[in-house]
Amino acid sequence: MLWRVLAHRKLYDLLIILGLALAVAALLGFPQEAVGAAIDGLSLSANVIIPSLFPFFVLSTLMVQLGLTRYFGRALEPVMRPMFRVSGVAASAFVLGFVGGYPVGAKTAVALYESDQISKVEAERLLAFSNNSGPAFILGVVGVGIFASSRVGLMLYAAHAVASVLVGVLFRGWGIRQQSVAPKQKKTDSPIQTVRFSQGFVNSVTGAFQATLSICGFVIFFTVFIRLLFLAGAIPAAAEGLGTLFASLGFDAEWASTLLIGLIELSSGVWSLRDVAGQVPSAIAMAAFMLGWAGLSVHCQVLSFIGGSGLSVRSYILGNFLHGGLSAALIFLLVRLVPLDTTVAATLAEGVYSIAGTDFYTSLRLSSLAATGLLLVGILFTLFSTRKWELER
Repeated sequence: MLWRVLAHRKLYDLLIILGLALAVAALLGFPQEAVGAAIDGLSLSANVIIPSLFPFFVLSTLMVQLGLTRYFGRALEPVMRPMFRVSGVAASAFVLGFVGGYPVGAKTAVALYESDQISKVEAERLLAFSNNSGPAFILGVVGVGIFASSRVGLMLYAAHAVASVLVGVLFRGWGIRQQSVAPKQKKTDSPIQTVRFSQGFVNSVTGAFQATLSICGFVIFFTVFIRLLFLAGAIPAAAEGLGTLFASLGFDAEWASTLLIGLIELSSGVWSLRDVAGQVPSAIAMAAFMLGWAGLSVHCQVLSFIGGSGLSVRSYILGNFLHGGLSAALIFLLVRLVPLDTTVAATLAEGVYSIAGTDFYTSLRLSSLAATGLLLVGILFTLFSTRKWELER
């Protein structure tokens, strides 16, 4: 038995060494291309990632540390508990995930668990369906930027949202035999334990900055990684093999290449769909699957938050895979029920088109306004709820 363990360990170490050697060889063989890919990753991080995510990271951490999520929990417990079998405070992660995009929802879920506001089982259930794409990316980048259609963006966002809810319902029984579903927090009518605003604000800003830098690092790494895989011929060779294997299903090498890229990195995957965007509904369904799956790059970002928390990643990975499959299935249904030539409101279409050409200042303005609006809503909701409960007592 010991020999088998050692042999397995040696094989694992050998594969790691081989992978590192191939990475070094690729960097030495294509230095200019690697630098160019890194510059592209830096540009994406500076113009989109940082201005889009930083305000929401600050907001989500601040809401948890100031105890605002507890007020949401009291009011939304009758909805979240029957539907998803999680505490009402989990609604904050669900909402922030849909508005802020990857990986705001997952980070909020981990923060709720680490602050003892939800149990381990609830956190793992929440991770399965709270890490979603934001509306700006789906409506602007994918809908308008890739398919040149606001209607496609709206259909993708609708399928993405419905699939997320379905995943949450399907995972409501996750871990029910291993642990009680009762939240770790105190009763919702007990005094709310919070930190001072000054301390919470400092912790939120510093934590958000570190989290944003971590995400930018993953974005740059996977941008270079995909470029080197293409230059080395790994992705084309794998795509050719998959295309041959599934040729009878109409899955050629071009589709296989697009799918492989999307499995690794979401942004690059959806961008590769521009060459097949006219093949409806297959291209839209592929985009829906990529948005639900999110890609290895986003998964690594989430794992950086989960690591050390003691939470299992199984529910998260399974939930995202199921999310992608359900989103693609819903798109096939929507395309048949709502033809793409159906007219939509002109003002709505114009609003979607305005998202497409985002730069740093546009992304920062949109995300800051959205985060500020959510914070104000949260404060007003807190004041109203507090007054209501005081009158009831």
